[in-house]
Amino acid sequence: MPPPRSPLTRLFTVLLAGVLAGLVLAVAALPGNLLLGFAAKSAIGSYAVLPEALRTPVTPQRSYLYANDGKTLITTFYDVNRTDVPLAEIAPVLRQAIVAAEDQRFYSHGGADLRGLVRALVANVRGGGTEQGGSTLTMQYVRNVLKTDPDRTAEERQAATEQTVGRKLQEIRYATALEQRLSKDEILNGYLNIAYFGSGAYGIAAASQRYFAKSPAELSLPEAALLAGLVQSPDEYSPIDGDADAALSRRGYVLDAMAGTGAISAEQATAAKAEKLALSPTRQPNGCTAVAQGHDDWGFFCDYLRQWWLTQPAFGETVEEREQALRRGGYTVVTSLDPKIQATAQQQATAVYGYDNKRALPIAAVQPGTGRVLAMAVNRHYSLEDNPDGQANRPNTVNPLISGGGGVDGYQAGSTFKLFTMLAALENGKQLATGFDAPSRLPTRYAAEGPGSCDGKWCPGNANPQWMDGYRTMWDGFGRSVNTYFVWLAEQVGPAKVVEMAQRLGITFRADSDAAFAEDNAANWGSFTLGVAATTPLDLANAYATVAAEGTYCAPLPVVSVTAADGDRVPVGDPSCRQVLDADVARAATDAARCPVGQQTTFGQCDGGTATSVDRIVGRQVAGKTGSSEENATETFVGFTPQVAVAGIAANPDDPGDSVGSAVQAKVIDAVARTIRTAVNGQPVREFTPPSRELAGEVHRPEPPRPTPSRQQQDDPVNPLRWSNRRG
Repeated sequence: MPPPRSPLTRLFTVLLAGVLAGLVLAVAALPGNLLLGFAAKSAIGSYAVLPEALRTPVTPQRSYLYANDGKTLITTFYDVNRTDVPLAEIAPVLRQAIVAAEDQRFYSHGGADLRGLVRALVANVRGGGTEQGGSTLTMQYVRNVLKTDPDRTAEERQAATEQTVGRKLQEIRYATALEQRLSKDEILNGYLNIAYFGSGAYGIAAASQRYFAKSPAELSLPEAALLAGLVQSPDEYSPIDGDADAALSRRGYVLDAMAGTGAISAEQATAAKAEKLALSPTRQPNGCTAVAQGHDDWGFFCDYLRQWWLTQPAFGETVEEREQALRRGGYTVVTSLDPKIQATAQQQATAVYGYDNKRALPIAAVQPGTGRVLAMAVNRHYSLEDNPDGQANRPNTVNPLISGGGGVDGYQAGSTFKLFTMLAALENGKQLATGFDAPSRLPTRYAAEGPGSCDGKWCPGNANPQWMDGYRTMWDGFGRSVNTYFVWLAEQVGPAKVVEMAQRLGITFRADSDAAFAEDNAANWGSFTLGVAATTPLDLANAYATVAAEGTYCAPLPVVSVTAADGDRVPVGDPSCRQVLDADVARAATDAARCPVGQQTTFGQCDGGTATSVDRIVGRQVAGKTGSSEENATETFVGFTPQVAVAGIAANPDDPGDSVGSAVQAKVIDAVARTIRTAVNGQPVREFTPPSRELAGEVHRPEPPRPTPSRQQQDDPVNPLRWSNRRG
């Protein structure tokens, strides 16, 4: 039983009924020709002053994020759970149901059914309730558009639903004007896409998914009748959040109304009313913490995409506007995430360390020549759930452990930074055959104190002198990861050029100490070549991808395409690339980088490597580099082919002083190599382009390789590196 209405409300209703009844009588008394002229003039005049929202409706819609196949849903973003669909994708039985329930004269009136409105108002006054509605579907559509218009103030949106004579008359005027410009089907389609159906579902597409986990084209007669019955009182009738019995009763009313209009037979109505309520409640995911079930590892990539989105001017002038565009703009985003590569990377990361382990193995994969990010994995759940025992980042976290930012500076990547020294040397006239008799320890010109110093100068050493010392070139110096060779080489070219090279290839100094040293004292950063600056797997993979692409740097890109709600492509999916290295320089560095992974160079100059298992695992031309930081605090491997670059860094994200130990190096190498193998599986076999003989220099036949050292000795962790982050 409806609650009693106040005398004031009843008085307003009577007055409004009187006004509208008078309007009906006045209009009815006009001569035919005058009435037509008045209608036309009124409609044209009204349309000219229609709010922009009614001229060009912009309804908030959710945005969809898909994997790179364009089919695998990652998640959606929305403030309002709505997706517009054309009328052709809505079951005819639903269209019939909504007309029968809300506006049986829809196809015969001109936007405002004045006689029906007066009849409803009088009936409601007499009955003391709201048993009959007076608004047409067109008028309801007008009201919905105005009360959800994002460009209106809260007060203006509130005014769109106020019970005043002025508001009702304006609504009639707008509805009449719209009927002169839009077809009935266009109005019905707009209404079905904007109406609220309860339980957070706006529009028929969201409602069909929310209640029945299906598209609106698949709705049956009982389902369509149930949904059509919800719009009168969505919160009360919702069978999920409201009263299921009331929803069924309302469904029965709609079915009877459909039989009354002839849309269905009485027998069909009876049969449909007898069917039990069969719901399949489905919540639409919202945001990166709501990625597809069983794939919370995708959340790290999703978060990286969201951060990238917030930097793109195409989505708004401010961060707030870009955030609103993502949540309200109805975009379809085909991301660069490759589910197969991601699955392998995640499997490999968790095989090295479990989700509860304090140590982590973040892995990133990047496509050379485009910068598209193919995978971002780590042995953590992307989740806001509380962690046991107050742990900061395990097993749940939303911190960007793979890409950095938000307080995550990254991790030391050890000898992988020797690549930047080699590139700087090649660019400045050195050849791959540049030789140096590398000693066990090398006194330098850089001031230092402590155990890593010799007479007040920094004096780095090789971890395994028997295997590393002696005459070296870039080929075998890189293959055997000879510290003293690359510290000497950096001195020859100048550390500032090495630092600049790393930055040119996308290495970002997120740690304040690194950024300050790079800006103020790069010329004295001798240990930079040994990887003392913090970096991330994503930055490192993309830097090596630049070499794989023969010197073409591409900004990391998490999308393939972005399509707006109107079907137009947004110009943000194309790679942003530029040539930052001479192609021959990149080819030469690639040639030397085949030594660490157990392959042979164009000129046959490899005689030992620190990651020789990679050749067997990948099974095609591949290059890469290992890296161990001081006291094996971190272990790193980066590998690449012409089609993919992958980096993984084993570290403790919460405690840089916790050494992961040298024993994990082989597992990191294996994890990255297997991820590369998945990435190139099924792709055409591509080989590296050999460098010029001019850049290679005068080659010689290498000595027979000495016995390969143990895993613990392969890369050089014995480096007094921490001094380099201090002014010296």
